[in-house]
Amino acid sequence: MTAAWSRNGWRTKERIQMPDYTDAEALRSVEAKLASYPPLVFAGEARRLRAELAEVANGQAFLLQGGDCAESFEEFSADLIRDTYKVMLQMAVVLTFGAKLPVVKIGRMAGQFAKPRSAPTEVRNGVELPSYRGDIVNEIGFTPEARIPDPARMLQAYTQAAASLNLLRAFSQGGFADIARVHSWTLGFTQDAPGYEKYHALANRIHESLEFMQAAGVTGDTVDSLHRVDFYTSHEALLLEYEEALCRTDSTTGLPVAGSGHMIWIGDRTRQPDGAHVEFCRGVQNPIGLKCGPSISEDDLLRLIGTLNPHNEAGRLTLIARFGAGNVGEHLPRLIRAVEREGAKVVWSCDPMHGNTIKSESGYKTRPFERVLREVREFFQIHAAEGSYPGGVHFEMTGKDVTECTGGVRAVADEDLSDRYHTACDPRLNAAQSLELAFLVAEELHHRREAQRAAV
Repeated sequence: MTAAWSRNGWRTKERIQMPDYTDAEALRSVEAKLASYPPLVFAGEARRLRAELAEVANGQAFLLQGGDCAESFEEFSADLIRDTYKVMLQMAVVLTFGAKLPVVKIGRMAGQFAKPRSAPTEVRNGVELPSYRGDIVNEIGFTPEARIPDPARMLQAYTQAAASLNLLRAFSQGGFADIARVHSWTLGFTQDAPGYEKYHALANRIHESLEFMQAAGVTGDTVDSLHRVDFYTSHEALLLEYEEALCRTDSTTGLPVAGSGHMIWIGDRTRQPDGAHVEFCRGVQNPIGLKCGPSISEDDLLRLIGTLNPHNEAGRLTLIARFGAGNVGEHLPRLIRAVEREGAKVVWSCDPMHGNTIKSESGYKTRPFERVLREVREFFQIHAAEGSYPGGVHFEMTGKDVTECTGGVRAVADEDLSDRYHTACDPRLNAAQSLELAFLVAEELHHRREAQRAAV
């Protein structure tokens, strides 16, 4: 029997990776304000996303989840949202063509403000201060005042998330996402960018397909699904004071829903079966993600699956594998086999970012693109060997032309990192690297389809 749940029940559990606020009255005031505000997302949207993710779990769709490592108050702008959204749409068109399946599009946006840290404090030149935990908690500046957790920053996060969602909804429904427009961006990119000749053939095949559809009268003017898209938001449910304050009751079902984002996930550092984060997430009806790193055991995974998805509903739970290139073969097969033995209905997604972070010779944290790509390939290879479905990819990216991850066809080198290294936390793929990854994943999906055909 499932234990009773309440939205504040997490407060009786062990809390980790969360700040200790020094002003309890200020915290209570902020929580009360957030609790009185409208939800950022609506229960019907979360239900629709669960239904779409159920299609992914059943092998009938593919998941594309991406966006910022940590959203920034300072860098927030309409252009940044537009550029990231634009690249996500380009990737989705390429993946749709490669998979010949619908692509579920979820941004790490409008809520990805908090970040877990490997240490509670940071030391520079002999000075020790609390770690930066994301703009929703404290400031990135290395001063005692900046690093004090400030509950009022939750209100700024809410306002920024609401503005982001407003713009994303307008882009998604107002014609900006028309498939012909989106592909024209990609086609121009593969024509103009040096080194992209190997992707130009696939881009041309997509273009020819769209021309045929247009000749047959199938366009965004005649088919609504070609003119608009469903785009969802997600973030790590790390700061539980914020999550609880935005929890609402679905008027249709009477069940609790996280109003902070369509999908929330539990990080690899906060997935303790008896911990506060699992306790909160088990009770809300949103789709839930669970990061699975090398340290997770089969028994713990099955226990978490039973806690987070006790009724074994497809679309409820996405397992996000993050092992690092070269380590996938050691860990993913044992987890897949445990899930298959249990008969658990899950989405398997690949996070090729977090296990591939290194410190460059120039001192910057970076992620070599070849290692990112290698982990994605290993993910597909393992699923092919196990007979399971590689359902999606989850990565950190931006629509800006940053230089944070080395490699790619534009060959970002170690010495280039300082040119445009803007991240507030971990290195992200830039627009060109993100689109290149989409072409490579599309190739993997195409090979999978061809192998299935040959086996029939």
